[in-house]
Amino acid sequence: MTQRPLLLLDVDGPLNPFRARFLRHRGYVTRRLHPANWSARQRPDSRRLRRGLRVRLHPGHGARLLALPYELAWATTWMHQANEMIGPVVGLPELPVIEWPELFAKDPDGLYWKTRTVVAWAAGRPFVWVDDMVTELDVRHVAEHHEGPALLLPVDARHGLRARDFTELERWALSVSDQPTDPL
Repeated sequence: MTQRPLLLLDVDGPLNPFRARFLRHRGYVTRRLHPANWSARQRPDSRRLRRGLRVRLHPGHGARLLALPYELAWATTWMHQANEMIGPVVGLPELPVIEWPELFAKDPDGLYWKTRTVVAWAAGRPFVWVDDMVTELDVRHVAEHHEGPALLLPVDARHGLRARDFTELERWALSVSDQPTDPL
């Protein structure tokens, strides 16, 4: 029996199109949330901290993601708070979480700070990583350092996940499942 590929989800950008104009994204709901990582970077007496971080989420995304042939996991600075604050709004159950050794750490080779941890966490399993910050440098690094198939799917933070992204996710999963696997 083969394992399904992993689908590693970032929140801000793919699920929360934080650079979008709200009226252009019908179906999204707005929440004011206080994730620990964001709150720690605010001034204690600031109006922003009192109001909370504006997060736009689409309640239908969870069902669409769960319908795909993947095992889902969070790859976000929200870490475990994604299960508490994001999952219930979009309709996702509790998911595994990639825990970052250090948030926003500068990489010596100029990689996105999440890239090396994502590769280590996937441990050779096929994966798609959905994030708004991946670059060609990250794509090359993953191709050189990850033993299995991988797709880094950049998502525009002005739009979030779109129909074409779901189509690409389904297409890639099917292409990976068609590949022969090495017997143990």
